[in-house]
Amino acid sequence: MSLPDPLYALSGFIVGLLVGQTGVGGGSLMTPLLVLLFGVHPTTAVGTDLLHAAASQSVGTLVHGSNKAVAWHVVGRLAAGSVPTTFLTLLVSAHVNLMSPGARRIVTAVLGVALLLTAAALVLRRWVLAALGPVVASFSAHTRLVLTVACGAVLGVLVSISSVGAGAVGVTVLILLYPELPMARIVGSDIAHAVPLTLLAGAGHWWLGAVDWPLLGSLLTGAIPGVVIGSYLAPRVLAFVLRPIPAIVLCVVGGRLVI
Repeated sequence: MSLPDPLYALSGFIVGLLVGQTGVGGGSLMTPLLVLLFGVHPTTAVGTDLLHAAASQSVGTLVHGSNKAVAWHVVGRLAAGSVPTTFLTLLVSAHVNLMSPGARRIVTAVLGVALLLTAAALVLRRWVLAALGPVVASFSAHTRLVLTVACGAVLGVLVSISSVGAGAVGVTVLILLYPELPMARIVGSDIAHAVPLTLLAGAGHWWLGAVDWPLLGSLLTGAIPGVVIGSYLAPRVLAFVLRPIPAIVLCVVGGRLVI
């Protein structure tokens, strides 16, 4: 049995720390990191990162849950949309090459733009809420439920194809739809929802033969302590401190994906 690679373990720790504190940075940082910095094949990077995210965010969910920082009704709504579309996307992936060079370029460009827009939304949260506040306030409970399930459905497709989107898009939508929730509960809820989503998608990629197990072991060696530390710190860090962290990460990664 080979020892964990120190560089992969360090990368896992840094990403785990960000995920634990902000709910953002898993797929949106780890997958591009594996592809751009370490030269891992994109398909293998996606499959390996999905199982890495499932394991590390399970730990984060336990910590956030013990801190009562998870809105479980919101998690259930997101999962009601994401689990079925994840399953359907995996079935299609088994018959259609969604990871072809052309498709990968399109998805990468679209997600790069989405990450940049998400970063702007996180930085401008106060102004965005001020502008959309009256609209959000007018939503009925049923409308918020439907929009949350619809968001989960979109995340199921995006994450299954690229491993990117669960944190970046999920946190932004929760901020807009549930402005009454403190940032720590938004982060905890987003992390909790990512567990069934990434576990199902990762199992599908394992079935398709797109998981590097030694790489996964090295990443988890650093990610698990990182996400534990980050999750314990999240409720103790003020929201205005948390917001710039994922915004900076998403700007860098999104810019690199678009260019």
